[in-house]
Amino acid sequence: MSREHPIIAVTGSSGAGTTTIRDAFARMFSRQQVAAAFVHGDSFHRYTRDQLARLLAAHPERKQSLSHFAMEANLLDRLEQLFLDYSTSGTGTYRHYIHAEDKELVEAGHKVGTFTAWESLPENTDLLLYEGLHGGLVTEDINIAQYVDLLIGVAPSINLEWIQKIDRDTKLRGYSQEAVIDTIQSRMEDYLRYILPQFSRTHINFQRVPVVDTSNPFEPRSVPTSDESFVVIRFRGPQKVDFPYLLAMIKDSFMSRPHTLVVPGAKMPLGLELIMLSRVQELLDGRRFK
Repeated sequence: MSREHPIIAVTGSSGAGTTTIRDAFARMFSRQQVAAAFVHGDSFHRYTRDQLARLLAAHPERKQSLSHFAMEANLLDRLEQLFLDYSTSGTGTYRHYIHAEDKELVEAGHKVGTFTAWESLPENTDLLLYEGLHGGLVTEDINIAQYVDLLIGVAPSINLEWIQKIDRDTKLRGYSQEAVIDTIQSRMEDYLRYILPQFSRTHINFQRVPVVDTSNPFEPRSVPTSDESFVVIRFRGPQKVDFPYLLAMIKDSFMSRPHTLVVPGAKMPLGLELIMLSRVQELLDGRRFK
């Protein structure tokens, strides 16, 4: 961990909603004039979309080992090196993976499913914000979590997570529903092995729970709205959290356990800002006054 060059990692499965948390951080950083370096986990995939398709066509038996959750399909040693470099010197190298929704990069001539060139992080940033699949990963050979000062997990109820992934990948990324469901099924073992254990290492977990029927997530349906959800927020180290303040500020919120706050989905943006503003300030104060 580094109080000089702090790292925040938002980790979760594909379709969990980590981008929503990242965007909320970005708005808060803008208002608070915090200079952040943003890194997306997709940029550490090993293969372009075409390379991966060719590999799977030639070796269909490797479908599971080449899922984006798996070690083999990612450059996790480079991600670990980035976290080490940033935590010690505020530097590091990264790149972008091009999605269909990255309009500016696509208009600039980049092909969907490819990477930009590796480049240095911006200079003189206050902190690094990572959003992706592996921000809290620990294995026998890799320990990314050790460099993270604030680790946030995003883990909606499993059926909602799948509904959100199907909705995003079909509407924004051009996949068929059948292809997305096939991807979910093929990644299940790696989901259990690499994704779920991270949520036991997080400082804060956000879990959106719908209050509408999602019993069959593979049936075509709309994503439950924020008004149709609650968000369960679990804190590690709850003694550092001002729960009376949060309960007073967030209407209709309540405590379900001594370390767990439940917030109506529509109040989540306010809850996120109240919670994160104090945590980010703690990190920055540690950097400034070390």
